[in-house]
Amino acid sequence: VQLVESGGGVAQSGGSLRLSCAASGFAFDYSAIGWFRQAPGKEREGVSCITRSDGFTSYSESVKGRFTISSDNAKKTVYLQMNNLKPEDTGVYYCAADSDYYCSDYGPNDPGDFSFWGQGTQVTVSS
Repeated sequence: VQLVESGGGVAQSGGSLRLSCAASGFAFDYSAIGWFRQAPGKEREGVSCITRSDGFTSYSESVKGRFTISSDNAKKTVYLQMNNLKPEDTGVYYCAADSDYYCSDYGPNDPGDFSFWGQGTQVTVSS
């Protein structure tokens, strides 16, 4: 099982980036993919989540209205479009998957709910 993130980089405040999470090696269909981020010295926090069965999406309050999660099930790839970036969005972004999870209304709650993780991709937003 492998999750590979890409698309991170440096953006100016107000700019945009699109992250991708490509899933492979699953013997089963994952039920949900979540995006988390971790800033230096801070705990990993949930950002956004998408449920495979019905496409339900959810976001944390800090990114709602600015980030959009989507998926291409045929490609087993999930995207995170990040617009109007702010310096506080800086961090390492991780995608995570699980076979038995349904997204909550406020994005992924607990990193412990997800069994599979990517290696992360750095996002840096300059002011």
